[in-house]
Amino acid sequence: MYLPTAFAEDRLEVKHGLIRAYPLGMLVIPGAAPTADLLPFSLYPDEGEAGLGVLRAHMARANPASLALAAHGECLVVFQGPESYISPSWYATKAVTHKVVPTWNYAMVQVRGAARMVEDAAWLRRQLGDLTAMQETGLPEPWAVEDAPADFVDGLLKAIIGIEIPIASISGKWKVSQNRSAADAAGVEAGLRSLAASDIGTPLGGGALAMADLVNERIRPD
Repeated sequence: MYLPTAFAEDRLEVKHGLIRAYPLGMLVIPGAAPTADLLPFSLYPDEGEAGLGVLRAHMARANPASLALAAHGECLVVFQGPESYISPSWYATKAVTHKVVPTWNYAMVQVRGAARMVEDAAWLRRQLGDLTAMQETGLPEPWAVEDAPADFVDGLLKAIIGIEIPIASISGKWKVSQNRSAADAAGVEAGLRSLAASDIGTPLGGGALAMADLVNERIRPD
């Protein structure tokens, strides 16, 4: 991806944090006819020979992408974090020069690695359990895989195949108004918070509050 220095996020823990917060990743598999599928991933940060972590997921055996991934191995997974339209009316510069235009702020992580397909039932059961536990934590009555009948789960396991991707490279792009002046960035944060507090829903206001927090982190890093 195009990654200007100002937008590069180099901290591994921050990139891992976005994956945990937004685990539904776009799995892109190259080939004569590239494929793209949305899958929920589990991150294991302390695993992998490169020291960058390991991603695990599963997909339906009936999905043709499973054959493409088995054939190619190399893949890209894109995790999309907060995003929001940025109005030029929020910039302090507008009142001075009017030389401003709209843009879009966003945070994203791209992971590359060589995937292996896993058919082992114990591995699949663990992956399902880990993924479920990560998402159910905090709910009033957390659901667990063991809550479903064993024969029912066994049948589901036969219909899926596992994916394990040791992370070979991980890139982060945080386009959150760092390229603007402090006054412009502060105006963006204020505009986003005002938008989030209004009755404007998606798509314009959906990610406004989360993006305001990211802009604030760059304005006041301490």
